[in-house]
Amino acid sequence: MEVEKGKGTDVSDVQGEDDLDEEPGEEIESAPPLKVGEERELGNSGIKKKLLNNGIHWETPEFGDEVTVHFVGTLLNGIKFCSTRDNGEPMTFKLGEGKVAKGLDNGITTMKKGERVLFTLPPDFGYGAEGRDGVPPDSIVQFDVELLSWITVVDICKDGGIIKKIMEKGERNERPSDLDEVLVKYQVALADGTIVAKTPEEGYEFYVKDGHLFPALTKAIVTMKRGEKVKLIVQPKYAFGDKGKEATDGFPSIPPNSVLNVELELISFKPVIDVTGDSKVLKKILKEGEGALVANEGAAVTISYIAWLEDGTVFERKGVDGEQPLEFITDEEQVIPGLDRAAATMKKGEQALLTVSPEYGFGSVVAERDLAVVPPSSNLVYEVEMLDFVKEKAPWELNNQEKIEAAGKKKEEGNILFKDGNYQRAGKKYDKAVDYVSEDGLFQDDEQKQIKALRISCWLNGAACSLKLSDFWGAIQLCSKVLDFESHNVKALYRRAQAYMKTSDLISAEMDIKKALEADPQNREVKLLQKTLRQLQIESNKRDAKLFTNMFARMSKRSSMPIKKLKVEIAEPEKSEEAAATERECVAEPSTPSEDRMAVDQS
Repeated sequence: MEVEKGKGTDVSDVQGEDDLDEEPGEEIESAPPLKVGEERELGNSGIKKKLLNNGIHWETPEFGDEVTVHFVGTLLNGIKFCSTRDNGEPMTFKLGEGKVAKGLDNGITTMKKGERVLFTLPPDFGYGAEGRDGVPPDSIVQFDVELLSWITVVDICKDGGIIKKIMEKGERNERPSDLDEVLVKYQVALADGTIVAKTPEEGYEFYVKDGHLFPALTKAIVTMKRGEKVKLIVQPKYAFGDKGKEATDGFPSIPPNSVLNVELELISFKPVIDVTGDSKVLKKILKEGEGALVANEGAAVTISYIAWLEDGTVFERKGVDGEQPLEFITDEEQVIPGLDRAAATMKKGEQALLTVSPEYGFGSVVAERDLAVVPPSSNLVYEVEMLDFVKEKAPWELNNQEKIEAAGKKKEEGNILFKDGNYQRAGKKYDKAVDYVSEDGLFQDDEQKQIKALRISCWLNGAACSLKLSDFWGAIQLCSKVLDFESHNVKALYRRAQAYMKTSDLISAEMDIKKALEADPQNREVKLLQKTLRQLQIESNKRDAKLFTNMFARMSKRSSMPIKKLKVEIAEPEKSEEAAATERECVAEPSTPSEDRMAVDQS
């Protein structure tokens, strides 16, 4: 691991070569670790490191950290010029400032906790041409160093405004996010030691996004792990600035422009997940579930819950107080969308608190529930436990015949949803159907015909859903997949032409209609679409003509030259970029043939 260049140091290639148990993901150097009694030069620096005693763990300090060491400095002839062992008091200093000898800092960054090393420093990394008391100029010096411990120091905002010293490391690698609810303990003091704020012994709980006391607290908390203890030095701009703070809750006032010393512990935090991505369904995890698997869409789940309104009125219970738990299949609209979407993210045994906005609850209607009436536009709260779930089998878990059967079933479910006007869910069913039969290489020759028909049918039906949902580019992509297999598929050409017309690409629409009529000259729906296209083209030509007339009129005014009024033909002129842009913005939308006339494929 290459060591960072320290303050006042000219080293550019100092490496630690004694670290075998590297953290997963780090690059392991080619040089083997030092054995006790071995000596090696660190890079090309001239600094030599001889291992006297092994350390523990794999971590090493970095520049900026505060290390505590014992050391003895000697000349090559054995004459001692400094020692912390004489008085039995180790020395603590910040790496990178060259407090003892600038090369020593570089060497210490290669050491593990408890490690003892003999460093040999050339003059450039010792005391140079000036020397020091007991060290002649241009002397090679040696340091017998034992690394007792170190404190990681972090400049959180990279401006010196919040300095964090890690006094006790936390658990795992998870850190809270802005949405999470944290439980912390802290004590805040002025530079003279006066305590100006302190939490109760049990700590204080709040949501990170809501902030607390002063900005530095939340900025520090999101960098901490569960159980981590730190000391903060906070400059005024991240505390109370030039206004200070009045005395409150029995604590004295904080003068303007005060630097604060904070002892902070992150006791725990409850992760809060934005389930829907718009902050309208939030899931606060009260108890972690088992393993890594979540229910996901299409799973058969069993849950218990208590549901209440914001005022505390309980309107439903399932699986508690003698009630039977609720069983349902996710993504089938069997429960309100917020509960459905959240359940699909839960692990077995997980307990969570959901807050659900009306859009994902009962909407703007009155809902009669078991224990109370839910008024229109109500925010809802659910305390849910995932008791069990059975995931829908993934394609790789099925044999070929099962995949074909599953695809056919999903397609039929999509057709039912399409007839009911639920185009969003129907489209998802068609997508899932295609997922089951998406790998050609896994199917036998006699199965290829079946899966080709299923794919084409689902792509066509998916395109019909996209048109209904005004997702015209989605419809174009799905129809294009069909046409890659069957270049004159009339339904695909018809639906893609519809989508092109909606996106004002009249030339592409005309080409698709032409191909469709070549394949089926008498197709009534395609002929009606062609008639609509011609009307759009006429209106587009009129706009282009008007645009060119106005453009020439402006040119005439600028040149102050008389110009005869132009007679504009109805035939379509060559379009400028400006004209094309106007066409896209202003294209009219006259009546078009109903998409339902080419209904979804039921076969």
